[in-house]
Amino acid sequence: MNTLTFTAATVLVVAAAVRSTWSPCGVSMLASITPLAERGRGHRFRSTALWFVSGAVIGGACLGLLSALLAAVVSAIAPPETALAAVACVATVVAAASDARLGGFRLPVHHRQVNERWLDGLRPWAYGAGFGWQIGNGLSTYIKTATVYLAIVLAALSGAPWFALTIGVLFGLVRGCAVYLGRNVTSPEALAALHRRLELWDPRSRAAVVALTVGAATCFGWVLSPWAALVIAAGGLGVTVVRVRRHPAPTKTKTKAKASAPA
Repeated sequence: MNTLTFTAATVLVVAAAVRSTWSPCGVSMLASITPLAERGRGHRFRSTALWFVSGAVIGGACLGLLSALLAAVVSAIAPPETALAAVACVATVVAAASDARLGGFRLPVHHRQVNERWLDGLRPWAYGAGFGWQIGNGLSTYIKTATVYLAIVLAALSGAPWFALTIGVLFGLVRGCAVYLGRNVTSPEALAALHRRLELWDPRSRAAVVALTVGAATCFGWVLSPWAALVIAAGGLGVTVVRVRRHPAPTKTKTKAKASAPA
């Protein structure tokens, strides 16, 4: 069970960090911290980006400390593996249902964004590290995906505080490194092209996160019963088929048209 929990938590925390790039706050950062924007403020992108990633890692460590505290509680209680598997299975199913908007269901989130006035009133190390910390801890700004909550739950269920701390740091690191997606933005045209690509990949990233979460739920279900795994897998496949029929993928012609748009 521990191996499964470690693996699922690691995969899903990376998925959560990547998917969070599409939050309003994440998209705003990709417009606000670029070589083009930093040059306009008289600063160096490389330096600001490094401060941003450093702040995000520290923010992730704060998230990891919260998870580590919960993991220590779980370790002290020492619940049976079937109970841990049941909680993990329910948590992953709920997270998948939330991200898939199944029946309109969605876990509560808040829509706070970082204060962009910092860009004009603070030095680059201050707004870089400050923005990074808020984004890296996962809970201070807009929460794009329920897998952020799920990563905390799985890290806690591992019963290993060191692992829970590592998971938090990993989230912050991946989340912070997203700033380098804008490393080649040196003109307004390049910025527009980056955001067109983000828009194109938004639904795909969401579908990938849901698929990974359903896969994890199926694995945890298998620990409980092969029938539980079968029901979860069938349910995930059914939702996927329904959504594909309602929202067919763009045709190749449309995709090529977007790709050939002037950068």
